[in-house]
Amino acid sequence: MLKPVVLLTLSNFFMIFAWYGHLKNMNGKPLVLIILMSWGIAFFEYLLQVPANRIGIQYFNLGQLKVIQEIITMTVFAGFAYFYMRQPLKLDYLWAGLCLVGAAYFIFRGELPHV
Repeated sequence: MLKPVVLLTLSNFFMIFAWYGHLKNMNGKPLVLIILMSWGIAFFEYLLQVPANRIGIQYFNLGQLKVIQEIITMTVFAGFAYFYMRQPLKLDYLWAGLCLVGAAYFIFRGELPHV
């Protein structure tokens, strides 16, 4: 059950950089270059994300898998925003995180993942 979570976490590092990494230093670059670069980074995201979902569906239902991915995305994004983009962490990140905890509760309640 841990393997899909690890793969989803690694894929999210690539996803976050593909989507937002160019905002730090590349504002003056041509948009087509940024799009191609982002596609190149996203390729590595998909190399990890697709197997993560194929493995994960053996342990989790589709809704559980999606909520796990969203929790990972928000966690990775908060770290990216703070450490790479030098954005202050606001209480809104905490509130969003608590909403995701609620989502995890509702999607997992009454149903343990099958092993």
